[in-house]
Amino acid sequence: MIVRIATFNVENLFRRPKAFNLPDPTQRNEVVSDFSTLVALLNLTTYEPADKARISALIKKHRAHGLDRDNPPAIHINQTRFGGGRLFDTKGQPEDENFEVKVVANGRGGWAGWADLVRDDLDTQAVHNTGRVIDEVDADILLLVEVEDRLTLDRFNTQILAGVHGRRPYPFNMLIDGNDGRGIDVGILSRYPITSVRPHIFDPDPDRPGEHLFSRDCPEFEIELNGTPLVLLGNHFKSQSDDDPVLRLAQARRVAEIYEAARERTPYVMVAGDLNDHPDSEPIDVLLDTGLRDAMSHSGYRGVPGTYRPCDTVERKIDYLLFPPQLWHRIQHVDLETRGIFWTPPPEIKHFDEVTSKADSASDHAALYADLDL
Repeated sequence: MIVRIATFNVENLFRRPKAFNLPDPTQRNEVVSDFSTLVALLNLTTYEPADKARISALIKKHRAHGLDRDNPPAIHINQTRFGGGRLFDTKGQPEDENFEVKVVANGRGGWAGWADLVRDDLDTQAVHNTGRVIDEVDADILLLVEVEDRLTLDRFNTQILAGVHGRRPYPFNMLIDGNDGRGIDVGILSRYPITSVRPHIFDPDPDRPGEHLFSRDCPEFEIELNGTPLVLLGNHFKSQSDDDPVLRLAQARRVAEIYEAARERTPYVMVAGDLNDHPDSEPIDVLLDTGLRDAMSHSGYRGVPGTYRPCDTVERKIDYLLFPPQLWHRIQHVDLETRGIFWTPPPEIKHFDEVTSKADSASDHAALYADLDL
């Protein structure tokens, strides 16, 4: 049985607010301005008659009173309690001329809920190209880095992979929110059952009292694979943008400990993801000292040395599939899918025809994958 395992930093797989995708900048700015006004009004301690009238008008203007799944509004009011805890009541049908929105709360303390900028479905060319890369790789187990949340991952699976590219959707997907305030998390798509997940978002930083160690998380995804559990440790180490090699080193040391502990449960334990450091760095040495081996060092790999942007040097290798000794001899093939990257300076990377600029590129990262004979 051949099983393909891959890792891919998709670079910000987010569902954007619908207002941000409006083609008319005037209309876009109007929605954002109205939303800001509405939130300010809703936060008032007391709603005067003029405030209630303005709130009602904005709710009607943007159809914020309900969610039409066929034509979602740009703004929506979530009312989480009924009876005395409501912000407003409606009378009539929205399409009727006499439709009325009546604000019944007398201030912020009189109702429970909030206003949202409604998020659009995933329908940009960049997201389509992300799906194109994943379609081409066709992995059985795919670790994804920089995904907003599990519902976004699920929508990407059904709307893009299945809906746009005609790919059979993955039956299993999982993501637990991590520590990054921007919502860039580590998730997984799998054709094999995910039987358990162990997060490490609360692991303490030994060098910074009171701080969490992992910038995102190091989830342990346990997958039932041909009778033997496979534990995949997904990672996205501290970024190099505000370089912190000490933190990356601490993260690597902790991953090495988690790896050794997981090996007591199964011999099939892998480390994968964007480790944000090159192969000769100290954090990577810590991981390799456990006996893990880098897939791109396998004799079956013949591609470029890097995984990021032009991928032309080993210093641009920051994405990894690290295999234990028990799986190393089962590797049949290792490769990179670089065609989702748009990079024009020499050496030029060939890209899909649909990738025409950095704006619609799938990612600045290549997808790394390996085939195992299990």
